[in-house]
Amino acid sequence: MIDPLAEVVTLLQPGAGFAKVVVGAGPWAISRTAAGEPFYCVILEGACRLAVDGHAPIALQSGDFALIPSAYGVAMSSAVPPPAGTETLPVELGAGRFRIGREEGPADLRMLAGHCSFGSPDAALLVSLLPQLMHVRGEPRLATLVQLVSEETREQRPAREVVLARLIEVLLIEALRSTAGTAASPGLVHGLTDCRLAVSIRAMHERPTYPWTVAELAKAAALSRSAFFERFSRAVGVTPMEYLLNWRMAIAKDLLRRAQGSIAQIAERVGYSSASTFSVAFTRHVGMAPTRYARLSSAGEGQPGMRGGGGT
Repeated sequence: MIDPLAEVVTLLQPGAGFAKVVVGAGPWAISRTAAGEPFYCVILEGACRLAVDGHAPIALQSGDFALIPSAYGVAMSSAVPPPAGTETLPVELGAGRFRIGREEGPADLRMLAGHCSFGSPDAALLVSLLPQLMHVRGEPRLATLVQLVSEETREQRPAREVVLARLIEVLLIEALRSTAGTAASPGLVHGLTDCRLAVSIRAMHERPTYPWTVAELAKAAALSRSAFFERFSRAVGVTPMEYLLNWRMAIAKDLLRRAQGSIAQIAERVGYSSASTFSVAFTRHVGMAPTRYARLSSAGEGQPGMRGGGGT
């Protein structure tokens, strides 16, 4: 059976960035701005607070794991934060270790934190299908994976990049899998937790070439057309046809980047009856013709993200 979650993660092309050990003591507050970088942390000891892009902070405790697939503003502070406006500068202790807050005395917090990267030019669209914040409690497997990532980033072992890429992939899938039972924000994970919607999502991934209609997808989900449309849009964050179009175009761009067939062959593989129909749809969606996209991809030039699509 096709696994939509695994397919999205594979197309994202996750890779390692960095990981560091942070210890804290007393009151402290730090913030960072990153241009959409995925950020993660696991609390090994103690507790702290995490706020993402201006949202209300959440309390993190020992054993908690948090992953933000696309972070633009991240603020963290001690469980009892310092006065508003206070900013703490981390002190580097060496070998990927930092201390925040009071410089002397025992630490009351220890965590692993870092960021990874997504190599796909379609990362923004694919990330939009994931929850904005994944907060997992009581999953030691995730802490173990993050520990392995941290160790691998510090060591110059053979095949280091290959191992890191696989670890980050597993870390991301494990986090998504663990989030599935929670009140996740709209996105693919939320849709897959709904047993009715999961049938329709898997159908689109298993048969992207089929000329799906909302009525047929609703029938697969055993729902009325109107109930399916509303339920899907609310859970996933885009309409069923938007999701199908976005997924087909993500496949097409991947095939074009890897030069996997002619335009006509790729058109057929993503559900279009002719190369001309596919070219019109691709150009409208991406902003350039598929032939030009393939040429620029082979030349190694950057690509614009997909148009359309909503999500989280």
